[in-house]
Amino acid sequence: MGKFMLDQYAMSEKDATASLTSDTVYFIQQGVYSSKESMEESVTNIAYYIYSEQDGKYYVYVGMTLKSENAEKLKSYFNGLGYDIYIKEFMISNESFLEVLQQYDLMLENTEDTNTISAICSQVLGKYEELVLSDEN
Repeated sequence: MGKFMLDQYAMSEKDATASLTSDTVYFIQQGVYSSKESMEESVTNIAYYIYSEQDGKYYVYVGMTLKSENAEKLKSYFNGLGYDIYIKEFMISNESFLEVLQQYDLMLENTEDTNTISAICSQVLGKYEELVLSDEN
């Protein structure tokens, strides 16, 4: 997977800077829960997720992308696993994260393998926690 990512990076390095002007990120939302317990029960089969708590509700996110086509691909993937998925748009201004997300988007575009899609989602969410959420704290 690493070689694939590096190959994709080399092919699209000049396009990378041009598309970073957009900081709209499509978040793949799995659901909204009224309690943390019900949220945790509902996501037991998801390899990796993040959540935010707002006004007593828990919003669960299972993926992110910069491209609407990839958002639809992720929605189809999670629908296939039996989850109702919503696509939400949020503005992200963390350039380091946007650069990483762009590279994962290239990989996501070029795969239909469910294990790879799952791994990409997990890695993107991990990078989001590392580069964006930790920066906010």
